[in-house]
Amino acid sequence: MFKNNVGGIDRTLRIVVGVVLLVWFFMDQGQGFWHYAKLIGIVPLITAAIGSCPLYSIFGLSTCPMKKA
Repeated sequence: MFKNNVGGIDRTLRIVVGVVLLVWFFMDQGQGFWHYAKLIGIVPLITAAIGSCPLYSIFGLSTCPMKKA
């Protein structure tokens, strides 16, 4: 369905950033826009899990290693 365009290091960074943002959201008892903006951490977790980033597809980017013929 989706073409894999997220490589290993990129995937690891997405997981780390997503987890940090979500932990920060749940540990901080703030209110307002910036508190809920931390929920954006869900996006990198999903893109890391499926191995595909829609923005990479739009711009024709890929961090996956090239396959040898």
